[in-house]
Amino acid sequence: MMWPPSLLTNRSEETSTSAAIAAIAPKGVRVGCRIIRQGDEAQLLPDEARSITSRHVAARRASGAARWIAHRLLAELGVTDCAVLREASGAPIWPGGVTGSLAHDERMAVAAVAPAAEIDCLGIDVEPATPLPDDIVALVARDAEMSGMGNQPLSGRLLFSIKEAVYKAVYPIDRLILEYEDITVDLNAGQAVTKTNHAVRLAYCVTPRIVVLAYIPA
Repeated sequence: MMWPPSLLTNRSEETSTSAAIAAIAPKGVRVGCRIIRQGDEAQLLPDEARSITSRHVAARRASGAARWIAHRLLAELGVTDCAVLREASGAPIWPGGVTGSLAHDERMAVAAVAPAAEIDCLGIDVEPATPLPDDIVALVARDAEMSGMGNQPLSGRLLFSIKEAVYKAVYPIDRLILEYEDITVDLNAGQAVTKTNHAVRLAYCVTPRIVVLAYIPA
């Protein structure tokens, strides 16, 4: 049987990204990815579909893809038939005893879950492995952060992804909105510190996509 080239590309990208993020995941954290497909909005459970207020098909499709992953990761923890609802802030609502995070870009969705007894809080982000426009880099990064990363072409995009993941990780603790300047990244130390004094550990890969995990162990 001959597979369409687009399907083969999707399978290859999913396989390589899955291997890359599995390699960086800290102990206790389960991760997964999925290329967003036409019809993935149907992956939303009924309660999930009602909790997501956006009527844009692309947004609902990405949410469906991310929750498709989350349902499978939760099942690995013994949690089945559980809807991952969306609260008003946009954050997912996880079942008791579990912490987790969802993310997507225009092409791929990712999810991460962990037992709350092992991981206190968890954030994930995914970005294309392409340079971030200079005007956005100026909003996201301090000069010291960029120089500490060697000013490589993907440094700005990586910093952006790190700060997104850190925000997702700590928001459930303080329920505060953090700006980019409220998060300081020290890649050499493998951590970021927020203005609310949370030291968040980092794990990341940059190929085939940029995926960042930000977490605080229990």
